[in-house]
Amino acid sequence: MQRRSHRYGGDMPRFMQGAIPSPNIWNTPHVYELENRAVDPDGQADAAMAAIRPWDGATVLDIGCGSGYHLPSLSAAAARVIGVEPHGDLVELARRRCRPLPNVEVHAAVAQALPLPDASVDVAVARWAYFFGPSCEPGLAELSRVVRRGGAAFVIDLDATRGAFGRWFSQTVPTHSARSVEDFWSRQGWQSRPLDLRMSFERRADLEAVLRIEFTPAIADRAIAETPGLELAYPNVLRWKLF
Repeated sequence: MQRRSHRYGGDMPRFMQGAIPSPNIWNTPHVYELENRAVDPDGQADAAMAAIRPWDGATVLDIGCGSGYHLPSLSAAAARVIGVEPHGDLVELARRRCRPLPNVEVHAAVAQALPLPDASVDVAVARWAYFFGPSCEPGLAELSRVVRRGGAAFVIDLDATRGAFGRWFSQTVPTHSARSVEDFWSRQGWQSRPLDLRMSFERRADLEAVLRIEFTPAIADRAIAETPGLELAYPNVLRWKLF
């Protein structure tokens, strides 16, 4: 499915060189918006991060911010919020969303080349974006450069080892090795804990649309058949490093 291209000013490329494609949000941002609204209605992910390193009055970096869904909530407590996104269309959507917020800025950039000075960030967050294990070393090096002493970096990602959602993901991406990913993060010195999140939808059609952008058609049909009602478990893992 091709999504309509949004107009944006200047000479910004459609996506930045070095970007790793994210088909679910890049191709269907309107459906991914439904997913963002459905994920974690209990606020467990933010609470888990804030318990480790609060961002009240801090400078917060959202890596792979997409259309900027999480930027307004971060800005409510942070002094400054910086969104980084490699896809030009999504950058413009994020800027439009955050236009009324004076403490939010959005840059077109990739995780491995952050447009920020050294030691300029207190908290960095990547939700379901780029940092999935081996090959993301350049992005981790950038985190070490931009996060100041006393700061923290967080990565939230699907836990492919648990639950029906993890099983559907593993069937969709059979080359994914959860063991390799865990070994990678252990070698990098990051800590982790499980997050038992859930998705909760207002309409059955929205739930089905989200499953169709997350999995291959055959696996999506199976997931829809196995999921009654308007909710499903969404097992995640929170990883973090203190600087």
